[in-house]
Amino acid sequence: MKNRKVISILVVLLVVAAAVATTTGIMSEEGPGPFQHETVRGKTVTIYGKGVYQHMSAEVAPQGIAQDYVTLLLGIPLLIIALLAARTGSLIARFLLAGTLGYFLVTYLFYLLMGMYNVLFLVYVFLLATSFFAFILTLLSFDRRLLPSSFLSSTPHRLTGGFLIFQAVAIALLWLSIVVPPLLDRSIIPVQVEHYTTLVVQGLDLGLLLPAGFVAGILFFKKKPFGYLFAPVYFVFLSLLMTALTAKVIAMALLGYQVIPAIFIIPVFNILSILSGVLILKNIGEKGNYGQTESSSS
Repeated sequence: MKNRKVISILVVLLVVAAAVATTTGIMSEEGPGPFQHETVRGKTVTIYGKGVYQHMSAEVAPQGIAQDYVTLLLGIPLLIIALLAARTGSLIARFLLAGTLGYFLVTYLFYLLMGMYNVLFLVYVFLLATSFFAFILTLLSFDRRLLPSSFLSSTPHRLTGGFLIFQAVAIALLWLSIVVPPLLDRSIIPVQVEHYTTLVVQGLDLGLLLPAGFVAGILFFKKKPFGYLFAPVYFVFLSLLMTALTAKVIAMALLGYQVIPAIFIIPVFNILSILSGVLILKNIGEKGNYGQTESSSS
């Protein structure tokens, strides 16, 4: 794997910082407790009032804690395992590493942009930087020209590529159902904005992440070289992200919030993402031309 030493250092630093951020988010309890806050738009929002997320709304803060659990108990261990296996030359492990790094990159991009300023600000900055450069370097370690020969002829391109396209469209419609109605009735601001500046998650999903999944799906569906790179990486990323979203939905349901239709859509997409990712990775021939060529050139 190219740049193995640099990637390894970045991942180790990322793991340490992520452990600090997640455990702090889970365990911190200081603060006055829930209180009411009037926004600049004249709306009243209940603020969480505890821990590092004390200035987040009472609806969003528990979601951050739920994702912290997923990152700590699943994301960090998977990142460590993927790095160790990738250093041995495993192509499957490198896809796992890239996808998991993509999850950390997106997670802490959201935390940095949406999270109310707190003591972990510089930790989030550090996590964003290390995950970004480790992700880019890991992607650059692949030779896309050789990737198609590493996949078996039985690889379900249409099934998995079609699912990526479908999920991108479905989630986009879900988010548009939040954004468009206020525009039509001229109230403009969706209630989900609460006391934040904008809809960060919906904006980044609609503008970046969903189009990326849509394009990856099309490229893999058509068996294009870039599709063999982007689709497996995206499925690993999507599986982790959907697991975090499922944890968030469950947390909100337990607190009594309205979670329909998300309680039905997200877990189903989570399961299908994991199954699709496993199906693709199982169709990688580890001893194919990619591995032989790379070994001879390293």
